[in-house]
Amino acid sequence: MSESLERMADFDLSDEQREVRRTVREFAEKEILPHVERYEQEERYPSELIAKLPEMGLLGPMIPEEYGGSFSDVLTYGIICEEIARVDWVVASVISVANSLCAGSLLNFGTDAQKEAFLPGIAKGEILCSACLTEPGGGTDLGNMQSTAKKVDGGWLINGTKVFISHAAHAGLFFLVASVDREKKHKGVTAFVFDPRQVESGLSIRDFPMRTLKRDKLSEVHFEDAFIPDEALLGKAGGGFPILGGALDTGRFSVAARCVGQAQRCLDLALPYAMEREAFGEKIGGFQMIQQKVSDMVCRTEQARLLVYRLGRMKDAGVQRASMESSMAKLCSSQAAVQNALDGMQIFGGYSCTQEYEIGRLLMEAKSLEFGEGTSELHNRLIAEFALGIRKQ
Repeated sequence: MSESLERMADFDLSDEQREVRRTVREFAEKEILPHVERYEQEERYPSELIAKLPEMGLLGPMIPEEYGGSFSDVLTYGIICEEIARVDWVVASVISVANSLCAGSLLNFGTDAQKEAFLPGIAKGEILCSACLTEPGGGTDLGNMQSTAKKVDGGWLINGTKVFISHAAHAGLFFLVASVDREKKHKGVTAFVFDPRQVESGLSIRDFPMRTLKRDKLSEVHFEDAFIPDEALLGKAGGGFPILGGALDTGRFSVAARCVGQAQRCLDLALPYAMEREAFGEKIGGFQMIQQKVSDMVCRTEQARLLVYRLGRMKDAGVQRASMESSMAKLCSSQAAVQNALDGMQIFGGYSCTQEYEIGRLLMEAKSLEFGEGTSELHNRLIAEFALGIRKQ
């Protein structure tokens, strides 16, 4: 049997997974959706909305029960990310960062002490997580890390700057990558986990100016001889790249699931509007050009969903590294979210640019998801290199 056939998956959801979708959608529409637009206009971080997640078990779907989590399969986790992102990018990001990047890395590479220190608090909502990865000049080039970690007695001195960092000002856990030897490129990259509130000096967090996602309060995080203790080291010095590889597999899965949620939201908004708005004495949904856009929106949403669910099934089946499939899911779903927002705006016409309708806001949010967890250009290259055999899983 060929490798491609061996990697095929069954996409039918179980009754339990369908119930999770229904429950999370009802919760999101009732408890989160009514507040999103107001929080965006007020540039207000949604702390009150995030505080509602733990009771539903939504902050720890990938954290084992022994640490207070509501551990579920990977596909169910993706469904949760999808349904929360369908109404709010930011609240979904809290779940995604906590589980894919931070909790996942702790579970796979952390010491028992690190797990006990952070995982229960993450699951309870007492500790929000922030992943300090992106740098001003590096973007997705994590092998060319500019931030440095210098070993000193009892710990490490961190220097460098991270940008576009979600949840930093509210976090009780930083997942940080820095280089212990920049000449070694990716072999110098090292991972750390620590509570930024316990860093006594040398760490500053300021708002990063954004035209969109103002409620996310994206930050610039600057380290200047910031001391973190030895116990902050995750894994081994110089061993951060394998940690990142595993984290980004799952991270791209959750981001892709969130993109599917946003693509679906654009469709959910456009369909009723097309059957309400009239032009030339006819519902615009009856026009062939509008129907073409609707058809495209439906197809690309379902195509993206299938790729994401397939990736989730693969991880649940025990596939340790599915880097090509994660790139495929991230690429196609983020492009679906952006194009659905564009088509949705065209259906809404000029009203899409007003504050009355959320479809215009969704475009810039979707575009930011296309950049996050690797640009489309990066993922096109990765997919091609995997297919050509230049790069191995």
